[in-house]
Amino acid sequence: MRVLPKNHFLGWTPYAWLVYLFFFYLQPIYGHAGIREWVITMAATLVFVVLYFRGYWLSGWSLVLNTAGITLIGVLLTPHNPGAVAFFIYASAFIAFSGDTSFALKLLGTLLAILSVEAWFLHFSLGTWLTGAVFVLIVGGVNIHFAQARRDARKLEMAQEEVEHLAKVAERERIARDLHDVLGHTLSVIVLKSELASKLMERDPERAKNEIRDVEKISRDALADVRQAIRGYRAKGLSEEMARARATLETAGVRFDCEAKEIGLSPAQESVLALVMREAVTNVVRHAKARTCKVELQRVNGDCMLQIEDDGRGGFQIEGHGIRGMRERIEALGGHVERSTGQGTRIKITLPLNVEESRA
Repeated sequence: MRVLPKNHFLGWTPYAWLVYLFFFYLQPIYGHAGIREWVITMAATLVFVVLYFRGYWLSGWSLVLNTAGITLIGVLLTPHNPGAVAFFIYASAFIAFSGDTSFALKLLGTLLAILSVEAWFLHFSLGTWLTGAVFVLIVGGVNIHFAQARRDARKLEMAQEEVEHLAKVAERERIARDLHDVLGHTLSVIVLKSELASKLMERDPERAKNEIRDVEKISRDALADVRQAIRGYRAKGLSEEMARARATLETAGVRFDCEAKEIGLSPAQESVLALVMREAVTNVVRHAKARTCKVELQRVNGDCMLQIEDDGRGGFQIEGHGIRGMRERIEALGGHVERSTGQGTRIKITLPLNVEESRA
């Protein structure tokens, strides 16, 4: 059974503070106390020690009541033994941890008032009252300060834990988005090329072999992309992604029209737009049943505008994980996503360029 709770703030100090009991034993020792006085002294010490160590396990009103018990020992014994004023000092130390700073200060004032009223009515010596009052104020005040510092430290720890938790959640979401972008697109291409190779196997074996080789190459590239996505280093260029989009759409039998102008994008913007291109093209291949997909990249009013439009069936108003991930990426860079599904599907992304780029 533990005497003290596990707390790195405490250490061995609770045992050291028992040194104040020395003052309680001065009177019996130097006054050659009789049996009765020694019995009272030892009984009071035993009760105090139980309350003292119990106090380290309590908080709130339970600690207040426990502290009141220590104060009562001081009230009852100080008139007969001036050294019993030490119990007021112990009480002041526990008061600091009974509540917030305001509540603790009120209790400290109450404790000091009890000591002063008793000293007035029972005519304590000035030395007894002054010693008790000064130490009650010093010990109580210092402990109130450290109790508040400990609460602030705990709040900071909780805030740091929350930040770490949110960072982990954000990282998991990033990995989930990246894996969705990588695998969603790549698996769609693999399926298309595999179906094409299966159809060509009898009538054009050589082309079927080429498609299978493409499947192998795409699979290897996908594995590398997954590894890079997990590490957080994947950042394909926009021009490379457009070339990949052309190959993917043409494999699916969709004509690809591209009108792209050179725009000075930051690496982060280019990486995000490349991922957006990949997600949009994947959706065209999977869901649109389109014949044509048109991509425009240009500068409009100082902003970068990327528009991806197909002539497919449209009509899907509910956004899936891919579209939501796309929107989150763009909005994180201060951009905006517009999506319409009336006739086909049109996705318009606007990203603000910095001042220097706008003047270029």
